[in-house]
Amino acid sequence: MLLALDIGNTNITLGVFEGEQLLATWRLSTDTSKMPDEYGVMLSQLLQLKKLSVRDIDAVSMCSVVPPLTLSFVGLCEEYFAVSPLLVGAGVKTGIRILYDNPKDVGADRIVDAAAALKLYGGPCIVVDVGTATVFDAVTKDGEYLGGAIAPGMSIAADALFHSTSQLRRVELVGPPTAIGKNTIHAIQSGLVLGFAELVKGMVKRFDDELGGGSKVVGTGGLAHIIEKESNVFDAIDPNLTLTGLRLVYELNA
Repeated sequence: MLLALDIGNTNITLGVFEGEQLLATWRLSTDTSKMPDEYGVMLSQLLQLKKLSVRDIDAVSMCSVVPPLTLSFVGLCEEYFAVSPLLVGAGVKTGIRILYDNPKDVGADRIVDAAAALKLYGGPCIVVDVGTATVFDAVTKDGEYLGGAIAPGMSIAADALFHSTSQLRRVELVGPPTAIGKNTIHAIQSGLVLGFAELVKGMVKRFDDELGGGSKVVGTGGLAHIIEKESNVFDAIDPNLTLTGLRLVYELNA
């Protein structure tokens, strides 16, 4: 079985594959203060809850944008699973050609997402990851990763409003009844949820124009469903896009 590991700034997402079938997924809070053994024990317990064990894992595919945890998880995989993980980065086959000015500057998770979207949905395609940041990636029909755009995420914007003002409060990230908010809660929800929905729609339109039109738009990330409800911009929402991409990249390199 393959363990796919996506180490992000806010969450660590894990999935176990048997062939192409995704058997289980989990999300942990990213905590650079945790020792490898702490994460190892957590992983062992999570596997047991699904009637699996560390002995069932014979391969690991991993991407990380948190350098302090990268080596920790490499060591964890070697100690607990007795395997050296495939760490997505320079020199790893991904199935796409990176045309970024400096390919090493692209987050491994963005490349994995782009590779999965191209394989699953075809190109040209636009991937929108609505999470800690709102990240857009563009891939041509010929499998060329052109680049993208990065904006703050809704949660970051909401936190900034709360911490940087005296009278604005935290609100639930749901769409308000109308764009014109008639109380402070609805006004903040309008600015955040509807504002970000329009951001996504506008950026997708610009990307699609530059790609020549006809792009598949794939949403992923924890807040993608909120954007979709207010924009209807996605052709598909795939919460496991990164995990699937890690599986596909592992298969290319096996």
